[in-house]
Amino acid sequence: MGANRWTGSEVALLRQALRKTVRDFAALVPVSARQLTTWENRRASISLRPGNQEALDTLLARSGTAAQERFAALLTERAAAAHDARTEQLLSQLPRTVPHPGDGKLMVAVEEGIFFSGPADQPVWLEAFLIDVYPTTNRDYARFVLATGHPPPRHWPEGRCPAARADHPVVWVTWHDANAYASWAGKSLPTVRQWEKAARGTKGRHYPWGIEPTAAKCNVAEAGIGATTPVTRYQSGVSPYGAFDLCGNCWEWCSTEEVPQSTPRRYELKGSAFTSPFERALPSLRNAANAGMRDNDTSFRCVSNP
Repeated sequence: MGANRWTGSEVALLRQALRKTVRDFAALVPVSARQLTTWENRRASISLRPGNQEALDTLLARSGTAAQERFAALLTERAAAAHDARTEQLLSQLPRTVPHPGDGKLMVAVEEGIFFSGPADQPVWLEAFLIDVYPTTNRDYARFVLATGHPPPRHWPEGRCPAARADHPVVWVTWHDANAYASWAGKSLPTVRQWEKAARGTKGRHYPWGIEPTAAKCNVAEAGIGATTPVTRYQSGVSPYGAFDLCGNCWEWCSTEEVPQSTPRRYELKGSAFTSPFERALPSLRNAANAGMRDNDTSFRCVSNP
């Protein structure tokens, strides 16, 4: 909502979309349960302190794809009944996800324009593109393996997708494996600049969540987990476009070849991993590996044309 005030009814819809009790939602704002009930009963514009305003805006931005879709549906339903002209304003703040026809994964749009790239924040202009909301999971990769007969990753027991890690990023994949999946899905691997813009946005953020170096917002070595985590876990680390896990969890292959070129070919990786220190998670940093490299902390996601 930014500088625009929330109405009590919008607060009630957000709480409903997040599936929180009055007490639990009030603690997130934070206000008393009685104050929250007063807001919701008032329905029209409510007077908010700046901290409460920011908390509601942050809850909306970081609520996760499923909750945002529920909120959008509730707003749309209310607008249809009440002819509410403010609904489009609210809906415009939600990341617009679309399923890709090739592999069914949710993608989010990154608009054309300038962003600040690299450690020196060089202005760079990019065409618009779509990027996967989440890294490619074991479940996603299993559909590719089943459809094409491509060899499964080495960590799958008896060549089958591990049920307990179905929603974790697929690992032990080479650049060639990642590129084969992208081709099968009708997508491509992102360039390093596409990946970085999706992570940093257009306002020069250092990290997906802002400028503060907060290791708790991603799965890096300091977390002490020592393994991959579900791709939906770190909701507070989501990027301005609504993409998850762009810091930590797993390194991600890109389509950009390292310069100067070498033999064997080396391609750039982004994002850091659970095995790496937080200092390596800056989206502006560069890393590269041989195209045939595979490891337990290396994965990928894809991009496509809008």
